[in-house]
Amino acid sequence: MSSIIEVQEEIIKEFSVFTDWVDKYSYIIELGRNLEKMPEELKTEENLIRGCQSKVWLSAEYKNGKLYFKADSDALVTKGLISLLIKIFSGKTPKEILDSNLYFIEKIGLSNHLSPTRSNGLLAMIDKIKAYALIHSQSENKN
Repeated sequence: MSSIIEVQEEIIKEFSVFTDWVDKYSYIIELGRNLEKMPEELKTEENLIRGCQSKVWLSAEYKNGKLYFKADSDALVTKGLISLLIKIFSGKTPKEILDSNLYFIEKIGLSNHLSPTRSNGLLAMIDKIKAYALIHSQSENKN
């Protein structure tokens, strides 16, 4: 399985083929359309991410020392953004997630092209992923 850095490098490479932001947004929307469907029973208040303008649900399953994420959103761009985060973080240990440095957002130019509300939403998604990692890292340390 690829490391968080390797996956980010892969994403940067994928985005480098696009010369303008219309194409990049189209690609993000396509990623959202291709995101694995989240079971309806996981679309709960508890899994709803606060701070996003659109509705975004994120659930985490902890299995064999790793976190696996499922997500959905009612907005395609947001769904594409969460799919990028899932690609990076799903299947990683809580420690890997907590120790990670997300630089792909800056490298692909996303930080300059997201509206303030989308940027806040993206940060809220990252915070929720790291919160799940923190919870599970603490439970690991107790054992």
